[in-house]
Amino acid sequence: MISYSFHPDAETEIEEASLFYESQVVGLGKSFLAEVDRTISLIRDFPDAGFPVGPARRRVLLDRFPYTIVYQRHPESVAIVAIAHQRRRPNYWRRRK
Repeated sequence: MISYSFHPDAETEIEEASLFYESQVVGLGKSFLAEVDRTISLIRDFPDAGFPVGPARRRVLLDRFPYTIVYQRHPESVAIVAIAHQRRRPNYWRRRK
């Protein structure tokens, strides 16, 4: 399993989404975080499995939640670029480095 890192804005997106879900239903925020963790583990095990969204980035859809994890593959790691809602502000993350 390769290492990973988060873009600072991606960390904020996870936190905000988790807080929103938790405010809707107790425990749903924790379920969201568990699904993000599960998907990141999948990405770390199979970093080339995501759907390409540009020359250097890929995406994987979360199960149960309308979010996509956008990441960049490096030789020994992956960088999580965004935790993007699938129906809001499409492609806003493209300018992130």
